[in-house]
Amino acid sequence: MIKHIVMWNVRGDTPAEKVQDIALLTRSFESLRGRIPGLLHLEVGVDSSGIDYACDVVLYSEFETQAALDAYASHPEHLRVKQALGDMRVARYQVDYAAA
Repeated sequence: MIKHIVMWNVRGDTPAEKVQDIALLTRSFESLRGRIPGLLHLEVGVDSSGIDYACDVVLYSEFETQAALDAYASHPEHLRVKQALGDMRVARYQVDYAAA
């Protein structure tokens, strides 16, 4: 199994805009459940700590294999989400690793 973790900081000129963008990001990624072959688990979390060095949103997902994760990158549903979110993010961090 491959674990895929992505964290973002989200654009927003006001706190309300940021909350709105985070909600859109969350809904968009949650819409991928059951649509991507080999995607076993998908979870979106929104930071509640409020500390200045925390990311706004985290995506935690599990894939059957590295090949399934590789296919996800170019899957039409994933590309749809990426296009819908556009330049909403101001920073992005990612870690992929094989589960022990």
